[in-house]
Amino acid sequence: MNHQTRSYRDAIVLTPAAAPTASVIWLHGLGADGNDFPPLVPELQLPDELPVRFVFPHAPVRPVTLNGGVPMRAWFDIYSHGAREREDAEGIHQAAAHVETLIRRERATGIPAQRILLAGFSQGGAVALHTGLRHGERLAGVLALSTWLPLAATVAAEGTQANRDLPMLMCHGSADPVLPLELGRRSRDVLLQLGYPVQWKEYAMAHQLCGEEVADIAAWLRERLS
Repeated sequence: MNHQTRSYRDAIVLTPAAAPTASVIWLHGLGADGNDFPPLVPELQLPDELPVRFVFPHAPVRPVTLNGGVPMRAWFDIYSHGAREREDAEGIHQAAAHVETLIRRERATGIPAQRILLAGFSQGGAVALHTGLRHGERLAGVLALSTWLPLAATVAAEGTQANRDLPMLMCHGSADPVLPLELGRRSRDVLLQLGYPVQWKEYAMAHQLCGEEVADIAAWLRERLS
């Protein structure tokens, strides 16, 4: 599947040659930007009969406490390596509101909510999980890579009925030095205890993606969007 790439002020957008029938909004990690994951799209080898538009937004630039207050692209502030010891609830809600705007933008092009899938790596995956669980309309799913569930204590009360059985694929590296595997496992367990249908995969890698993982992501996307 060939895509046309366009750079906008707030995002990189890959549009297929055929009229898109689904959209993937893919959020980058801390300190990166929307240019991080577009090169992955050809590796997914999606079939021509599955025209998907990919939206890779840029997080705003803000001071990050974990990095000594140095400004960088971040969806919300990070206070410590523990990620969940103290959380920037206001920043997480602001990031979710931004993703909701992106969802509405895709809806305005004619893509129904159930054909919109949220994806994210690391901090971006945390925002994807947070937003997807609380979105008011049924979504296609959430792809959460090397990440954790933010504001986990509020999911039970804030999760919407529309996405109570939201398909989720969570992937994590067994040697991740940034967000330890146990953090991802705890997030998975919270979701499973709440009844969410989480698929979980572990890979012998650090805080990154690997070939086996990319193949699993491609298969899952085809399953969710075909």
